[in-house]
Amino acid sequence: MTTPLTIALDAMGSDGAPRPEVAGAIAAAREYGIRVLLVGQEAVLRPALAAAGGAGRAAPGAIEIVDAPEVIRMDEKAVRAVRTKRKSSIHIAARLVREGEAVGLVSAGNTGAVMATAKMALGSLPVVQRPALAAVVPTAAGGAAVMLDVGANVDCRPEHLEQFAIMGEIYHRVILASARPRVGLLSIGEEEIKGNDLTRETFALLRQLPMDFIGNVEGRDVYNGNVDVIVCDGFVGNVALKISEGLVETVRSLLKTSLQSTWASKLGYALSRGAYARFKRQLDYSEYGGAPLLGVRGVVIIAHGRSNAKAIQNAIRVAREFHIRRINEQIEAEILRHPVPGAAPLAAAAPTAEGEGAAPAAPPAAQS
Repeated sequence: MTTPLTIALDAMGSDGAPRPEVAGAIAAAREYGIRVLLVGQEAVLRPALAAAGGAGRAAPGAIEIVDAPEVIRMDEKAVRAVRTKRKSSIHIAARLVREGEAVGLVSAGNTGAVMATAKMALGSLPVVQRPALAAVVPTAAGGAAVMLDVGANVDCRPEHLEQFAIMGEIYHRVILASARPRVGLLSIGEEEIKGNDLTRETFALLRQLPMDFIGNVEGRDVYNGNVDVIVCDGFVGNVALKISEGLVETVRSLLKTSLQSTWASKLGYALSRGAYARFKRQLDYSEYGGAPLLGVRGVVIIAHGRSNAKAIQNAIRVAREFHIRRINEQIEAEILRHPVPGAAPLAAAAPTAEGEGAAPAAPPAAQS
């Protein structure tokens, strides 16, 4: 009998934990025929699982609880929490991946803590100098673009961005099923000479890669559908992502208020409710299943803190597809084809028996 693919889910991470995690896990197990390990405080998870209909809503053995007595809160300092809370749900979920009990980790918890734990407990792929956090964003053309890095690395060198481009191009091509993704470098102007030292030096590296590099792109191109993979350092990417999230919420609120402000507009709102629902769905982060941390051993998907059950289910789906389609193997093979002269890849973290290997040399991650 074939053992089902297993995903470790940090069940204590989201703002509404553990209800979205439990419901999302049940739905994912039932829909995709996989096994989900709910990692968290057993005393909290068992009644939540019973209230959601129990594991009986999925195949026998598809939902299991793994006790983790500690929880890392959203407002905690990531590195300190990771080092002091060795029995946290994030830490134990990562350990399950490291020990081969699960192929991937999904968490809607403290982003900085998940990234730090993944780097320490799992380590990076041998050829990857810096893992990158990739965000999937909707575009006006009806598709989706990938932007990376959006928070894993505040300070970067050109060869790091080169690897981000390779990883993002593979992810978009394989997971989002695009034949030849257009790759752009986020800068302050389309001309090659525009930008800072980092973008100008990165430009020279990217145009030598065997991909559809379309040159510099500007902030307005992130959502217009003219580019599929947007490459930037984690500082710029995180700021861009947070501005975008704020803008989406503002537009939604203003649009709804405007449509309901008068009797005539209320009638129009009632008649166009389907169109408004489609508009909301296009901008809904839950549709895209979270942000993958590309370049680490195993699979790590970081979902939004406000994730609902649907978002958790989709994050588990993405983790499953990431493993099945062997994204990590493709990243390693592609990066090995394009070594950067004079820049040997950093050694991957070497986890100890307790999962406390040294993190790869890198500046602190941006706190999300």
